[in-house]
Amino acid sequence: MTWFGLPERPYVLAVARVSDRPGRTLSSGMTSDRSPDDAPPDADLEIPEDDEALLAQCRVETFRAGGPGGQHQNKAESAVRLTHLPTGIVVTARESRSQHRNRNTALARLREELVERARPETPRVPTKVPPREKRKRREAKRKRSRVKRLRKPPETDD
Repeated sequence: MTWFGLPERPYVLAVARVSDRPGRTLSSGMTSDRSPDDAPPDADLEIPEDDEALLAQCRVETFRAGGPGGQHQNKAESAVRLTHLPTGIVVTARESRSQHRNRNTALARLREELVERARPETPRVPTKVPPREKRKRREAKRKRSRVKRLRKPPETDD
């Protein structure tokens, strides 16, 4: 089976060409040993319903929140960082002065991220270029080619 016309190999090669301004093109290459037919590792991940079970799957770290807020921010370890061990997702919460409230906020963020990763990706629907747009593009090309032709020095008859 081929993918985007590439031969079947254990890796995928992609080259991207980006133009950041007229006359300048940047090229970038990438190889990956994962084919698009592979299922993402998070597709069959089961998300626990209660917070305690989800917290059991995480490594919990507390740290000083820092930033503006004075002595309480700089001395109390109220910020929470959760690392979901099965997936490696890391979320942080440091908005509140309460460590418990920050832990609940981080759990909610982690749950949102897990739900987002478990959601199947919707396939892209290719769109057609409307005939009017095609005509506009052809006209612009004609105009540009005329400008370039006029830029040439006139041919001299010897």
